[in-house]
Amino acid sequence: MFDDLHYLAVPLPEDIIKAKAFGDFDLARKLILARIRNDLTPLALKKRLELELHIQSMIPDEYPLTEAEALEELRADVGDFSDQDWQTLVENDRVDWIYKRGVRYIKDDALSNLYKTDAALAKRAFLRGKRDQDGSPSVILDDTIAEMKAKGVLHCHFHVRSEMTVDHASDGIAQPLRVWLPIPCQYAQVSSVNILKVSHPQTARISAPAHPQRAVMMDGTTEDGSFFVEYEYDLEARYMAPESDRVSCQQPSIFTDERPPHIRFTPALKALAAQIVGQETNSLVKARMIYEYITHHIRYSYMRPYITIPMIPEYAAVNQKGDCGVQALLFITLCRICGIPARWQSGVYLEPGDVGIHDWAQFYVAPYGWLFCDCSFGGSAVRRGLREREVFYFCNIDPFRMPANAEFQHDFELPPRYMRYDPYDNQLGEAETPDGPLLRSRRRIRHTLISVSGIDAVRERPEYQP
Repeated sequence: MFDDLHYLAVPLPEDIIKAKAFGDFDLARKLILARIRNDLTPLALKKRLELELHIQSMIPDEYPLTEAEALEELRADVGDFSDQDWQTLVENDRVDWIYKRGVRYIKDDALSNLYKTDAALAKRAFLRGKRDQDGSPSVILDDTIAEMKAKGVLHCHFHVRSEMTVDHASDGIAQPLRVWLPIPCQYAQVSSVNILKVSHPQTARISAPAHPQRAVMMDGTTEDGSFFVEYEYDLEARYMAPESDRVSCQQPSIFTDERPPHIRFTPALKALAAQIVGQETNSLVKARMIYEYITHHIRYSYMRPYITIPMIPEYAAVNQKGDCGVQALLFITLCRICGIPARWQSGVYLEPGDVGIHDWAQFYVAPYGWLFCDCSFGGSAVRRGLREREVFYFCNIDPFRMPANAEFQHDFELPPRYMRYDPYDNQLGEAETPDGPLLRSRRRIRHTLISVSGIDAVRERPEYQP
């Protein structure tokens, strides 16, 4: 099914769209199965419908809260919050919801998303002691950016442990489990990757160093406890300040093609690209214009699983929102439309005290080569009025990165037998049984930064104890 993902570009029949929009997933399933069994249904549509069965099996669980439950939770956090206040949020597309049989249900992380993106609401919750204070700039990050600019390049060494634990309520599932944990891809800014320890050395198989979605695969049982990998790697963080008047008129054509179903040059995206860059011909200037458009116009928002969105960059452009990966894909696609080579990079953000999964992009401008772009961090800087950070994240990224994925939508070197929970990227790992994939709700992954060296801004912080 992984190779069939490009069939997401095939439109769904109208009756299935109606049932899905109303939230009658039982009816939608019946309509889908009827068409799949019909010999007259075109092959491409059958493939699209098979993917839709997978998508619709995931969507309802992403939206567990009734409006009344969400509003009750919100009032418990922020106090007096009226029905009209809630309706205003809904009308302004600040709350992610779907219909289930015509009744509105709210996404599981919708309130967390509000607190992340609405500073006034987050402050009200903080003042009531219901939420931690958020939004304060990272001192380590700002000091590290200043250090990069002063020294020109930082040579860093990271020691990391990634561990997946399986819910013991999973007893009774078919054994053995097969697990894929992300590890650094040895390319671009990363070198000297060394796998130190794995939980299941007898079954562990490690991808080639430069595989585009690098992972260690292991077989084991729930009785074995957790699955883990511990590794170290070197990273070079070089500060770049390219000048537009030095940009070559001759640019390469690598990484400028379409990659269905997401990196596609649709009429809507081509029109947006033309609107953004106008008559500009300089590749660096065009890329900066795209970056500035995204950081100033695309609102950050948590997202449901990417597999449930048929065309991610167009979703971002039309809905004017998206998380780090959605923004990165929009940047990549708009760059490629404009003839600028652009590609994906993602993995784990590893600042001491702030570890989590993250996505960003690279773009190529001769004679400077591959440059970085982080629209999500840049947009955050815009919201906070941090102009220096905003400028930095066009052409640069901080060193606190573990890039495990060099390409979007690439299979593992040792592929699973079933559709992955996330067939596009690998940051939270994958797990399956002989009978099928293990639900994300049955497993947890934790990335732990054990130590980092080569960054004075980290070493000088008294709270950092490697």
